[in-house]
Amino acid sequence: MSTLGRVDGYHHGDLRSACLDAALELLEEGGGDEATLSLRAVARRAGVSSNAPYRHYPDKGALLAALATRGFQELKALMISAEAAAAPGDAFEALAQAYVRYAIDHPGLFRFMYGHPCSTHPDTAAAAAETTAVIAARLPEVVPAEQREAFMVGCWSLVHGLGSLLLDGKLSPGGPDQVTALVHTVVATMLGPHRGAARE
Repeated sequence: MSTLGRVDGYHHGDLRSACLDAALELLEEGGGDEATLSLRAVARRAGVSSNAPYRHYPDKGALLAALATRGFQELKALMISAEAAAAPGDAFEALAQAYVRYAIDHPGLFRFMYGHPCSTHPDTAAAAAETTAVIAARLPEVVPAEQREAFMVGCWSLVHGLGSLLLDGKLSPGGPDQVTALVHTVVATMLGPHRGAARE
């Protein structure tokens, strides 16, 4: 089948998704280094013509912003799902477990999401804010209103720091079960009685 024929097979947004999927593969293979990405390389990986990605992404910056936006949207969905399935009193730990798990499962994308200037793109910034808001919604009532912003920064630093330290090999707890146990212990120790309280 010719490349042109394969391009013509994409309809209703499939080409956009195919390009993002290809970009994600390249990014993960490169450990989060955007140098591994170009619209031409993405086209080759997706099996389309070199001009096809330009139908949805006018330049590399637009592709990178879309990739980071997708990452934040996925992380947000994962945390919301984890929170919904959590037992009473375990909501914040469930969010922390989901956050760290996403970092470990998508190391290249996770590093890119938080380390690339495309995070200032309006769509990406909005998706990032929505993701952070999921954590903010767990601010406990026992924390005075004037302390909530600082508490939020501390909570986010806790879960993000755990994910980053694990990715960078600064913490080596072992397999998935050991990572889960580590997150549980750290959250319980650092937040104590605050970890299960939630704003209604």
